Amino acid sequence: MARILIVEDDPAIRQGLADSLAAAGHEVQSAADGEKGFQMARREGIDLVVMDLMLPCKSGEDVCRDLRLAGVR
Repeated sequence: MARILIVEDDPAIRQGLADSLAAAGHEVQSAADGEKGFQMARREGIDLVVMDLMLPCKSGEDVCRDLRLAGVR
């Protein structure tokens, strides 16, 4: 079981991904914008992030860059 974070601003896509991954036995968390996703990825011990590139507050590319700069692997 992996801890997966979904960062997606479209509620239908976010819920569909969450439902599918949870049905496969994974622990799923989600965020609706890049800033919230960044904060969750930093503190939650996430194994995998599934993220949109075009997000409100902070783009997916910026989130990836900032996680690397923060030493999150």
